[in-house]
Amino acid sequence: MKIAVAKESEVGERRVALIPDTVARLVKQGIEVLVEAGAGERACFSDATYEAAGAKIVSDTATLWGEADVLLKVSPLQERGDGQHEVDLLHEGQVVIGFLDPLGTPTLAQRLAERKITAFSMEMIPRTTRAQSMDALSSQASVAGYKAVLIAAAAMPKYFPMLTTAAGTIPPAKVFIMGAGVAGLQAIATARRLGAVVEAFDIRPAVKEEVQSLGAKFIEVPIEEDTVAAGGYAKEISEAAKQRSREVVAEHVKTADAVITTAQVPGRKAPLLVTEEMVAQMKPGSVIVDLAAEQGGNCACTKPGKDVLVNGVTVIGPINLPSSVPIHASQMYAKNVLTLVQYLVKDQALNLNFADDIIDAACITHAGEIRNQRIKDALAANNEQVMERSH
Repeated sequence: MKIAVAKESEVGERRVALIPDTVARLVKQGIEVLVEAGAGERACFSDATYEAAGAKIVSDTATLWGEADVLLKVSPLQERGDGQHEVDLLHEGQVVIGFLDPLGTPTLAQRLAERKITAFSMEMIPRTTRAQSMDALSSQASVAGYKAVLIAAAAMPKYFPMLTTAAGTIPPAKVFIMGAGVAGLQAIATARRLGAVVEAFDIRPAVKEEVQSLGAKFIEVPIEEDTVAAGGYAKEISEAAKQRSREVVAEHVKTADAVITTAQVPGRKAPLLVTEEMVAQMKPGSVIVDLAAEQGGNCACTKPGKDVLVNGVTVIGPINLPSSVPIHASQMYAKNVLTLVQYLVKDQALNLNFADDIIDAACITHAGEIRNQRIKDALAANNEQVMERSH
């Protein structure tokens, strides 16, 4: 069994799929680990540290991808700088594991199926207690929530904590966090550590206790409909419920020094939480950090990958925040991947027991087929849009 760690080709991606510590654990199990030269450099892990852990360094990309039984990645397969697509480097029967964005880019899943690749998408790991140690979406979201607060603190022309000085008392900053999933809860904890007064909003009433346990005030909006989807994610709610939520949160956005938005729906455009009217009512010098920028943004003024100034309010739309903390983001992701690999590989062979809920959910393509109905539906919708545009 040969497991290979690819060097990431996405611009700005600094994470790596395995760190030397996790390589050593696989080598102890008798698995041969190949690491592409320079794969860990941007995460501060040198080729020498991988060699010391028992890995073989391979400098040629095509050789590495060709020899691997299992290929590990972080970001989705994509076009390389030489014009070749990474999917074309894979061979029939090979296993690929990584963030594959199957709901956002279902055509990639189709290409993997056509090449008869067995693909495991880290986004599709079920949010169950058994699968918790493999849940890469959660581990990376916690990094994003932490970093979002630091970005807000650095961009804000004020202190976060209350300070009593000879020049008078400086009141603490007011931070409003929208969405209390993993990223939101980590943002609350980080903002509280920095001394801010924190309020948080989520359409799921069940998260109220978690928010309060971190020292934040929970903003409640009575919604007479189900707000929780499978896996504990927030569910898409009706337009009437969205409008009611916006009316309540508008007052809290208006008085906040910093707003951090974290609401995302897998494979869908991010819900609009902060309208242009809300931004117009905010104080000059206020900051919005929009963690949903890559999905179109929770704020109407967000521009993905850019900082924009709107009526004195700075709106920041960061992309791939976990990559900006590459050592710990890679450490956590590597542990998630290692746990999945150890779950899949038994006695040097791949165990594809589709009766197992984790394997069934995470494996998106196998034996020439797309295995997940949601991905098939997303592909059908994508094909319809292509047809409409061509007409």
